[in-house]
Amino acid sequence: MIFMDAAGVRRIEGYLARIGEVLGNAKRRASFAVYAMGLFGSAERKSVEPMAALVCRNPKKMDAAHQRLLHFVSSAPWDDRAVRRVAAHYAIGAMVEREPVEAWILDDTGFLKQGTHSVGVQRQYTGSAGKITNCQIGVSLSVATRTEHVPVDFELYLPESWTEDPARRKEARIPDSIQFRTKPQLGIAMVRRAIADGLPRGVVLADSAYGSSSEFRQELRELGLDYAVGVVPQTAVLLLDAQSRCRGDPVSVRDLALQIEARGGFCRCTWRKGTKQDLTARFALRRVTPAGANAERDAQWLLIEWRDGEREPANYFLATLPENITKRQLIRLVMQRWRTERVYEDLKGELGLDHFEGRRFPGWHHHVSVALCCYAFIVAERVQRFPPSTRRSLGHYPEHLATRAALRGQLHHRPPLHRSHHRRMAPSVPGMSSTAELVTQ
Repeated sequence: MIFMDAAGVRRIEGYLARIGEVLGNAKRRASFAVYAMGLFGSAERKSVEPMAALVCRNPKKMDAAHQRLLHFVSSAPWDDRAVRRVAAHYAIGAMVEREPVEAWILDDTGFLKQGTHSVGVQRQYTGSAGKITNCQIGVSLSVATRTEHVPVDFELYLPESWTEDPARRKEARIPDSIQFRTKPQLGIAMVRRAIADGLPRGVVLADSAYGSSSEFRQELRELGLDYAVGVVPQTAVLLLDAQSRCRGDPVSVRDLALQIEARGGFCRCTWRKGTKQDLTARFALRRVTPAGANAERDAQWLLIEWRDGEREPANYFLATLPENITKRQLIRLVMQRWRTERVYEDLKGELGLDHFEGRRFPGWHHHVSVALCCYAFIVAERVQRFPPSTRRSLGHYPEHLATRAALRGQLHHRPPLHRSHHRRMAPSVPGMSSTAELVTQ
């Protein structure tokens, strides 16, 4: 259960009103609010039936309330992009009052499933499980400052086993406009939407599943964006001299790393203080240009990470960042990508991102949209609760107040710190009683 003071209640009322403007229909607005409160709530399972029970106390009306909420998330024709745009601007507006946007982060996460009927499901690799398993894959775009991180867009990856099967497409209500796209192509589409929506730009971060595509990297450059992306060990580069001239023949980044190691060219760097121990590894940095027929021809940084106790480097990154950037600055920026895993954990563990039980394409995206809106509100609240001056006065504050702490303790399941009064949010939001009436009528 969420607790908020009167000012927080006013903020969420205003936030829901902004989203309501793009939803239009009064019953749709009411259903959105109830669904959001269900995701905010403390129930272990964030599915439609317990959400309906949250507002409907009359057993005779329970089934009707359930069906209305189910229609809202599965079939109602509301615009996911418009709703997500409101949420993104709301959270980022609060974030940039403290510090500028540094990065746009592309990543993906798995939604473990049983059976074969949920849209997009098949046996495929997901880092969420660390193996090939039966799952859906969602590709996300997040916007990050140095201390905050908010996901602003999500797309369901559809394997060709779904896009090329007319019967499956019809059953899952996949729109005709949706064709097969690789994960890098989905990522570029989200980047284009973010630019069109006027989000503050940052350096694009992504792992080698995206960065190894020269087409992906070229498109980012054509859009006027810098990147710092992972590449596979086989990626070929040309070394540059002090005058940015190519020297020698193309070499794979793996072979180059082994040459540097033989000459003792790796140096240790700690990029973040951990709760138990510092996060540290050995790194090498070289000025290169990608090789190959379709490669970019601009000067870039190659950053190589070699972890302790391993026989080969763990990661290779290409970055189109200024020549005067320091190694420490580049490492800190690149390592921001790992924060996305914590965001996925929060979204799934606290806001039911992976609790959607429907099987259709529109429903998956509607459910994810509400979860993104809930997370955006929490990020904005966190920023407002701990402005820079407050942070300085706290000194060494406990983990549950830390910027990247899980949602539990930030806003969930306990009253605000140092407050003599609190209210449960859902019953306290002005208009929630009328919202419940609309849903349960």
